[in-house]
Amino acid sequence: MNLNMNSAESLVAQIQGLSSNMGDLNQLRTYLKQSEDSILSEPARLEPFLNELDPSLHSLGYLYIFEACTCAPTAQDQLNELVLKITRFINLCSTEQIRLAPEKFVSVCKKLKDYVMSLDDPMRGVAPLLTALRKLQTSTEQLTTLHSEFLLLCLSSKCYKAGLSILDDGIFNVDQPRDLFLYCYYGGMICIGMKKFGKALDLLHNVVTAPMSVVSAIAVEAYKKYILVSLIHLGQFSTSLPKYTSSAAQRNLKNFCQLYLDLASTFDTGKVTELEAFVQANKATFDKDKNLGLVKQAVRSMYKRNIQRLTQTYLTLSLQDIANTVQLPTPKEAEMHVLQMIQDGEIYATINQKDGMVRFLEDPEKYRSCDMIEHLDSSIQRLMGLSKKLTSMNELMLCDPLYQGKVGKERPRFDFDDFDSVPSKFNI
Repeated sequence: MNLNMNSAESLVAQIQGLSSNMGDLNQLRTYLKQSEDSILSEPARLEPFLNELDPSLHSLGYLYIFEACTCAPTAQDQLNELVLKITRFINLCSTEQIRLAPEKFVSVCKKLKDYVMSLDDPMRGVAPLLTALRKLQTSTEQLTTLHSEFLLLCLSSKCYKAGLSILDDGIFNVDQPRDLFLYCYYGGMICIGMKKFGKALDLLHNVVTAPMSVVSAIAVEAYKKYILVSLIHLGQFSTSLPKYTSSAAQRNLKNFCQLYLDLASTFDTGKVTELEAFVQANKATFDKDKNLGLVKQAVRSMYKRNIQRLTQTYLTLSLQDIANTVQLPTPKEAEMHVLQMIQDGEIYATINQKDGMVRFLEDPEKYRSCDMIEHLDSSIQRLMGLSKKLTSMNELMLCDPLYQGKVGKERPRFDFDDFDSVPSKFNI
């Protein structure tokens, strides 16, 4: 059915009259679903009527019409205006109303992301998309489709701190596996950008070990970065994956990332010249994968790793000896590496500028200060909360009819002959 002027006005009247309470809104949602084909067929005819609707009061109806308008082909010179309109709607819309049509809201927000990327101005979409995902979430434990879109904009605009704001949330509810893969992958890249390698390692580990029937391109790229971040942060890499990793990942990931595994093997030798030669020989491949920057950081981390090994053997050592042992060109560069490691808390040492000697010290932390006790207490509280959450989730899963049906089919049926007879000493 084509929309004429009367039917369009009738649609707007229905939206205005059925947006006051939840009962009316449910009725309006049903009406809008029935009219969806008509709305999508002629968005240009309906667009002027958006001026008669208040995005804060008539959010659901406004969303249906607005989403249809954004699905229509858009000229490049119209993108700026559309970005402003979508941003305004996101800021003003009613949380309760947009949750009645989450797929429509997500569609509009994705269009915002596409528009700002087309304009080569991803930063314009960061704040609106953060507002949008918070409105869409029923709790901070829920992962929405907008999380990965938001993190992508943060990466593209290098607004890493904004991305970190959602990475501290404990995620327990995931609707689509792909959302989790992208959330952890993009989140890992943001943490790499902020030099938070420990957090990056956790997020990339989640991608690699997540359930999967086939290995995805996201998992392959995450595994490459997982290897490199392990070398940078831990100074080593283990090829063995946890037992809960899917069989598809265990069988195939290594085949797609052999070059990076060879890099890790070369790293383990501790010979900087060999590692640099390997990187130079495969520079084009690393650059194509957009991992050359991480590879170079891994090379630099080998110097740190070799210096850390010296602390386990020597109490004092000259800067010249350190430079010779870890294959640095000059004592001055050795001094700069040692100073940086002291500043980062990676080693404990003092440098005597007069004679160029380095004295390695024990960790001064006695683990009995007020700050350390508070840190330990907060960690214990967090783990206790996580334990309670996992217990609750396990109980919900055990009561789930689908889970019970699946487990019931897999378990063998028992017959009376399968049970041991009563021991003779208990016979009456």
